Amino acid sequence: MEYRYLGRSGLKVSVLTLGTMTFGGTGGFAAVGNTDLETARRQVDIALDAGVNLIDTADVYSSGLSEEIVGKVMAGRRQAALLTTKVRFGMGSGPNDEGLSRHHVIAGCEASLRRLGTDYLDLYQLHEWDGRTPLEETLSALDHLVASGKVRYIGVSNFSGWQLMKTVGISQRDHLPTVVSQQIHYTLQAREAEYELIPAAVDTGIGVLVWSPLAGGLLSGKYRRGQEPPSGSRDLAAWGEPPVRDEELLYDVIEKLIGIAADRRVSAAEVALAWTLGRPGVTSLVIGARTDEQLLANLRAADLVLTPEEITLLEEVSRPPLLYPYWHQAGGAGGRLSEADLTLLRRHLS
Repeated sequence: MEYRYLGRSGLKVSVLTLGTMTFGGTGGFAAVGNTDLETARRQVDIALDAGVNLIDTADVYSSGLSEEIVGKVMAGRRQAALLTTKVRFGMGSGPNDEGLSRHHVIAGCEASLRRLGTDYLDLYQLHEWDGRTPLEETLSALDHLVASGKVRYIGVSNFSGWQLMKTVGISQRDHLPTVVSQQIHYTLQAREAEYELIPAAVDTGIGVLVWSPLAGGLLSGKYRRGQEPPSGSRDLAAWGEPPVRDEELLYDVIEKLIGIAADRRVSAAEVALAWTLGRPGVTSLVIGARTDEQLLANLRAADLVLTPEEITLLEEVSRPPLLYPYWHQAGGAGGRLSEADLTLLRRHLS
């Protein structure tokens, strides 16, 4: 297992992170998975044995049940892994039971600590943007949690580029805790992060954790053009995370994945994960699985290195169009582009 620094911090994390959204499986999360305590314990053991050292959860996953299961599984061996959870979404019916107010951030952290059975979080992430709470208030609350020893590092998730950079700017201006990571969606099927979020990460040294790196299973190989998906699979028209806006393009990507996988005698999922893991700025992929077999297959992606030719095939079939102002910069910025700029523009320069 390879380990990479999380942003510009001194913390090293494994290139694969164990995601626990399937743990519990209650309410709206039942459609994702319903991993019980025994299965969760077995999957954590598999991941730890493979060298995974980061476990990712969130308070909202199954209304706290995912955190409770993680806490029980890690009881007596807290030092075996780094733990990260998130705060932002509603955890009750009260007017202050959601958002990134000082009230909810601190109360959310304390509740997560109780469910996880620990007195500190290695990484505490803001799960979603809150445009109604001043960032100064949110960051001040995080500063309090860091100073009290309850949180060691902070991160964000699902922020836009300007929201991320505003957060960074205020933390620097007011000498508040620095964001070390962003957890984002980024796959061959959905490469929007390359416009702003990946360049921002490279420029600022913020680590990138990728959630749902198989696009919710779209890139697993079970969806094929002209074929019925396995029983129980979602219809593409009903897909929300990520949305499927171009079915034909999706199938073109899948066919390339399956072709490379056949040549390498691996799964399409392993190829998709290896591609994302090799992208600029990416630190770790948050992988989950309904079964032990899926988890073992996903873990093998840590050892798969794609050839330049394979990368080119996948790049060409999935390349997003240049939006403004990027097409203008590609034509006019010449030799005045930084490494952050080039994460998007290099392949468009003559």
